[in-house]
Formats: sequence, structure tokens, C-alpha cells
Amino acid sequence: MLTPYLELRKQFENKQSSVVETVNNVLADIENRKNLNAFITVTGDLAIEQAKISQNRFDSGNPRELEGMILAIKDNISTKDIRTTCASKMLENYLPIYNATAVQRLLDAGVIIIGKTNMDEFAMGSSNENSYFGNVLNPLNNEYVPGGSSGGSSTAATAGFCHVSLGSETGGSVRQPASFTGIYGYKPSYGRISRYGLVAFASSLDQIGIFSQNLEDLSSVCDVITGVDENDSTSANLKPTVSKTHFNSEYSGLKVGYVSDEVLKNCTEYVRDKYRSDLNIMKDQGHELIEIPIHYAEAWIPTYYIIATAEASSNLARFDGVRFGFRPELKENEDIYVKTRSKGFGMEVKRRIMLGTYVLSSGFYDAYYRKAQQVRRKIADSYLATFDKVDFIYMPTTPGSAFKFGSRNGNPIKMYKADYYTASANLAGVPAINIPSGFDEDGMPFGMQVQCNNFDDEKMIGYAHYISKLIKS
Repeated sequence: MLTPYLELRKQFENKQSSVVETVNNVLADIENRKNLNAFITVTGDLAIEQAKISQNRFDSGNPRELEGMILAIKDNISTKDIRTTCASKMLENYLPIYNATAVQRLLDAGVIIIGKTNMDEFAMGSSNENSYFGNVLNPLNNEYVPGGSSGGSSTAATAGFCHVSLGSETGGSVRQPASFTGIYGYKPSYGRISRYGLVAFASSLDQIGIFSQNLEDLSSVCDVITGVDENDSTSANLKPTVSKTHFNSEYSGLKVGYVSDEVLKNCTEYVRDKYRSDLNIMKDQGHELIEIPIHYAEAWIPTYYIIATAEASSNLARFDGVRFGFRPELKENEDIYVKTRSKGFGMEVKRRIMLGTYVLSSGFYDAYYRKAQQVRRKIADSYLATFDKVDFIYMPTTPGSAFKFGSRNGNPIKMYKADYYTASANLAGVPAINIPSGFDEDGMPFGMQVQCNNFDDEKMIGYAHYISKLIKS
């Protein structure tokens, strides 16, 4: 198992461990466990090159902020001269000419890129069963899904193939797989981490997120990649977070928002029991529990899927067989646009493009898309009102633990409901983080989440650090 970064860094500084040897060991572990299918591209030669540079910096006493940290990157985040496929035939051989801002900031801080992780095609899915490159397996039990769409990133972090992995989240695609694999998964406030270089699915919802087995490593990455970016017009004009300073805060008399039994009706019994147990622990510590009214909960999923598919329909129109990406062989009189998209996209992507095109079409725009935007505003307003009364919201991340492969493929609606407790945070743009909480009767993990007010990301990470220790003690 890979040693946590801050501990390993001390070993590098004291010459008790070698960066190159550590990277070679990780590459060997990835090869030995390649059945997990966590990576689309393993960047072995590059990783060893970067490890040699990091070793020289440690030897000369000049290490950078994250020198020698091993990083995996979801394959929809642009990496210069490293294949970025979005797990699609459409981009199977695409080589970007620039790095995403988050990637460049991490490289400047000294990280080592170990590879690009597998995912649901174009980030559309909740189980990682929609990849052109095959399913990712849950490293805790290979019969179960790792969650999606960032299943490769969660598996890589859980299996110890990296200290931290980057994922992306549109409606829960970081927190849900983190819950299914028993690690931390952080979704920032909208605009807190630059989206420059993230291949768009639904631009008003997408965010780059972070996975790690521990909050110290996660927060170290968060503090490097947050901050305003002139290349992203939606980037918030804020300085980088300093989340680690909140780890030693004394927390007393917190106001904790919790959800009613009505909202919990979709949960399995073991999630409900653990949730109530966690709340009782907080109450015993002197924190005030406040039941929060959840408005429009029944509209979370339909609102999310109308907006997300509409934006996907627009964003994916660029894949036309002309400018870049996959282009099929054509027979006389065949339509290049139709054949490219028919052959290049998988079934789930086609389903969502058709759905999005339908809700944006003449005669249905007002009935669906405009109405969804109005409901979204009401959901965001209800969050604002709630955070006037509580410091944070504590609620389940997923209705249950991971499900088995193939168990929901015949029912897209049941699959979409895996995002029930996560989608609202994306609609409102508020930050949220999954905390490993418990295990089901088969030993599979599930998590709870902390949600905070817009741009209270560093406070939220501090709360998560405190609550994690509380519920595990």
C-alpha cells in the first residue's frame, strides 16, 4: 500500500526512501492488478522521468510544494501530449496540445503523473459500465461497480495506485464513487477550481474534483489548484484555499442541518441507521441538530437530467467527423455527421444527446428546459436560506452501497436515481465532500456527505476532518 504523501515526503527528505523506487513499485502494482482496468493510459516512462527530477530536487534540498506526490487524472481532463480519450471511440487517439489549469498547477508544484484513469464515456454514467475501454472493477470486491463516472479515479486512489486522483463531477460523479469505494471525494463550489481543460459535458454543472484516502493529501492538492484563472470566465475571483489551517480548529456548538425521514425513504436500512447514529454522536458532543426543510427534493433528479442532457446535446455537437476525433470510412452518399456519431458514441451518450435535443426543441423548450432552469433557481435559493440557519448540512451520499455489475443496466431511471442525494449540490453550485462512514452486511463501504455554503470550501474540509474523527472514534 502506498504511504500517505506527507509521511512519504519526510522519508524522501531524510533519504529513507527513493522517489524513483516508489514510482517503480507503483507501476509494478498497477501492472499486477491491471484486471481492475483503472487506467486507460499508464504514463510509465513520463512518471519515471518526473520521479528523477523530483529525486534531484530532494537531493539538492529544493523540493517544491507537492514534490514526488503521485497523481492519477481522469481521462476527460486535458494533458499535453498524453492521450485524452473521454473513454470514447470518438477521441480514442486524441492528443491535447495543452494542459488543463489544474494539471499545470500540480505539475508546477512537483507532482508525478502516473496515468489517465478510465471513466464512463464523456462522464455520462453512475457505474463505469459505459466506457469504450471496458468496465472498471471495484478494488474491494470485483463483482461490484466502483461508481461513476469517475470510477477509474476512485479505484486508483482506493487501490493505492496514487496519493490523489482528479475526477470530474456533474451530478455526483466524485462523491458517489468515493462512497462506493470508501474514500474521500471532494466537489468544490462552482468556480472554485478552474474548468479550463475539462472536456465539457454540462458546462453549468461540471467541476473538477479530488479523491484521496486521507484528507491531508486531498487538502494539499485543493490548496494548489484552487484560485482564479484568467482562462476560465466562470472561475471565481478568489485566492487559493488554505484548508489545512482548519484541521486544528476547535469545533463547539456547531449547527448541523439534517434531513427528515421522508427524505431518507430512498435509503437502505443500514444507511439510515448509520446516519442516525452519526447524528447522535454529534448531539452528544454538544452540537445543535436542526432539521432542514428540503424543498423540491422530488424535482432534483428530473431537473438535473433535463439541464445536463440539454447542455450535453449542445456541447457534443462539435464531434462531427470533420474537425477532430474519429472519422469513419464513408461509402458514396453516406452522411458523415450521422455515421460519425452513430459509430463514435456509445449507447448512453446517444441516449442523453437525444434527450437533450428533445428538451431544447421547438415546442418543448418552455415546457422542459425553461421550467428546469426555474426550479434550479428555487433549489439554489433554498440552499441559501438553509445556510442562514446551519453551519453545514450532513446527509447520506448514496442511498446504499455499491451494486453489482449489470444489475441496473436494463433500467436507466433506476441507475439515474443513484445520484439522488448528490445532484442538488451541483444544481445549487455549493461545495460537498464524501466522508467514509460505514459498511453494509457484505463489508462494502458507503459514505455520508458534508455540504456547505458557496465558497466555504476550506471550512467544509475542516468540518469533514473533524466529523471523520468523531464518527470513527
